[in-house]
Amino acid sequence: MLVLGIIIACIFLAGYIFMHGAQFGAMPSGERLLKIQQSPNYRDGQFQNRSPTPQLTEDSSLFDVLRKFFFDKTANKIPPAPLPSSKTDLLNLNADSQTLVWFGHSSYFIQVDGKKILVDPVFSGNASPLRFTTRSFAGSDIYSVQDLPDIDILIISHDHWDHLDYRTILLLKPKVRKIVTSLGVGAHLESWGFDKNAIIEMDWDEEVEPDEGFIINSVTARHFSGRGFKRNRTIWSSFVLKTPHKKIFIGGDSGYDRHFAEIGNQFGPFDLVILENGQYNLNWKYIHMLPEETVRAAIDLKAEKLLPVHWAKFNLSLHAWNEPILRIKAEAEKKNINLLHPMIGETVNLDIEQKFENWWEQVH
Repeated sequence: MLVLGIIIACIFLAGYIFMHGAQFGAMPSGERLLKIQQSPNYRDGQFQNRSPTPQLTEDSSLFDVLRKFFFDKTANKIPPAPLPSSKTDLLNLNADSQTLVWFGHSSYFIQVDGKKILVDPVFSGNASPLRFTTRSFAGSDIYSVQDLPDIDILIISHDHWDHLDYRTILLLKPKVRKIVTSLGVGAHLESWGFDKNAIIEMDWDEEVEPDEGFIINSVTARHFSGRGFKRNRTIWSSFVLKTPHKKIFIGGDSGYDRHFAEIGNQFGPFDLVILENGQYNLNWKYIHMLPEETVRAAIDLKAEKLLPVHWAKFNLSLHAWNEPILRIKAEAEKKNINLLHPMIGETVNLDIEQKFENWWEQVH
């Protein structure tokens, strides 16, 4: 019994040490916590969505979802071959080019009106605190931090592992001039050594001008946050980016709701909207849109072009790896939406109309 007790104590101690590792970041405290507690979006000890938003739908159970996730072998959830890609030389871009490059999932680079902007970068090869889990798909990791130029504005939508990657952020530190992120996320960044004066944290419905002529509004999303057991201690956001010549919607993660139409009426039309399209399931439809809802959200936002992200890098749901693009492409054609579907690393010119190959058809 003594030996068993020692083993159990060691397991608990190891778990405690792991859960307090640097990669988990830090909980908000001090002045940051006071600002959070004064937020109209913070009640009962956590941030709240503006519509009732259960993690799972009413007829779902956590046990059934976990059983399907770990034991459902019917869906082609992992690509059968490496994904094709095209590597743009980001270090030598023409200074006048209006360019977007998608890195897979929700990570992308934008050069617009002379500024270099990076969103939710994940280059470490996985999206969880355990490096051997949630591995990126073969072929999706053609970029590293070393391939990036200095970044004027780093945007972090929320603190989930597939959007805020500890190892990537540490490597980016000497390259990043300013960070715009959701309220509370700065606690993680400061715990990792970032200068608090370089961090701009935003609650919903706030506006900042991080550089002259570049205005960012933080707007509502329908999701949740958290890197450990405690959820919703930081807020999750979408962002409206207004530059001298472009207006871009940076969606982060969100279930479908009326807020898209409200944002479209207030800030639209948009030259480009970037919306999640992947890792969805009917069991958690309130926190991740289905592809058809992503198209509907683009219409609500009054989008000229739609770039679907949050797919083609990680297996975080039950659908086939290529189902998101097949469904959204079919729906976009029905609704006459201009859908951009570049392969990972391909150059997207924000000033012209482009045709993109159905590159996923090469994966077999």
